[in-house]
Amino acid sequence: MITASDIFTISSHKQFEKTALKVFRFQYANNTVYRDFCDFLKTDVQQVKSLKQIPFLPIQFFKSHDVVSNENPSQVTFTSSGTTGMITSRHLVTDVSLYEESYRSGFSQFYGNIEDYVVLALLPSYLERDGSSLIYMVEDLIKLSNQPESGFYLHNHDDLIKKLTELDEAGQNVILIGVTYALLDLIEKHQFSLQNTIIMETGGMKGKRKEMIREELHEILCKGFGVSSIHSEYGMTELLAQAYSLGEGVFECPSWMHILVRDPEDALTYVNDGKTGGINVIDLANINSCSFIATQDLGKKNPNNSFEVLGRFDNSDIRGCNLMVL
Repeated sequence: MITASDIFTISSHKQFEKTALKVFRFQYANNTVYRDFCDFLKTDVQQVKSLKQIPFLPIQFFKSHDVVSNENPSQVTFTSSGTTGMITSRHLVTDVSLYEESYRSGFSQFYGNIEDYVVLALLPSYLERDGSSLIYMVEDLIKLSNQPESGFYLHNHDDLIKKLTELDEAGQNVILIGVTYALLDLIEKHQFSLQNTIIMETGGMKGKRKEMIREELHEILCKGFGVSSIHSEYGMTELLAQAYSLGEGVFECPSWMHILVRDPEDALTYVNDGKTGGINVIDLANINSCSFIATQDLGKKNPNNSFEVLGRFDNSDIRGCNLMVL
C-alpha cells in the first residue's frame, strides 16, 4: 500500500525511483486502461527496473477513457479547456486531498508560507467554465492566504490596477496569477512599476491572441509590469502536480514529480540532456489515475533536472497548459 506520506516525503532521487516503481506496479494491477496499454507494448512488468523502462500513457487517452486506478467514486472531475466541438480531457479524481496536498506543498517548496502573500488571480477564460483544476487550486490558495485583499478578477481591469498598485506601494508581497492573454490586456491598459509583486503566467492565449515565443512574451510582460522576471506554472488537467519557473522559462519540479524527454521520432527511447524531445511527466501524486504521462509538449532537460518547455508537437490542439509555440 502506497500512502500520501510515501509520496510527499520523498527526499532523494533513489527514493523517488523506488516509489515510482511501486506506483507503476500498483497502477498496472489496478488501472485497466494503463494495463491494456502496457500489454499492447508487450511490457514485462517484472523486468521494469528503472524509470526509463516504465511505459508512459499518451495524454490523449484522457479524452477517450476514464483513466483511474481504483473503483472509488470520483470526488471531482477536472476537464480541459477547448473550443466548441473539441473533445476535451476528463480527469476523474477519487481523492482530492492528494491534489490539495500536492499544490499546497509544491507552493510552499518554491514560495514559502502562503500567508505571506496577497493572491490576486486574473483567469477569465478559466473562471468562465466549469471543471478547471487551476481554478480549484487558486481558489484554495486565496483562502489559505487569509488576506482579505486576495481574490479573483474577471474583466474588471480598473479595479485590479487600483488594488495591485495600492498593495505594491504599501510594501505588501503579492502574487498575480494570470492567463497570458489577460496579462497582456492588463499592461496595454496600464504600465506598472512593481517592486513587491510576483507575476506568474499560466500560459495560453485561448485563441485571443497570436502565440509568441517565450522570450518575446516575457520581455513584453517584464516591461509592462516593471519587474525583472516573469514566473510560470507548468500544470495540466491530467496531472495533480505542478512545476514552477522563477524566471527565464526554466522549470523545477517538486520532489514527487520528474521529467524525462523522449525521442520525437521514437517514443520508447530518450534523448540526452540539452536535446529537444517530447516531455514525459512522472507525477506520483496522481496515484489514483496514471502517474506516467506522455504529453504533447516539446522541451529539453538540463543536467540539474530542471527543464524548459519549447513548444508542441505539430498538429496537436492547443490547450491551457503552460505552452509557447516555436
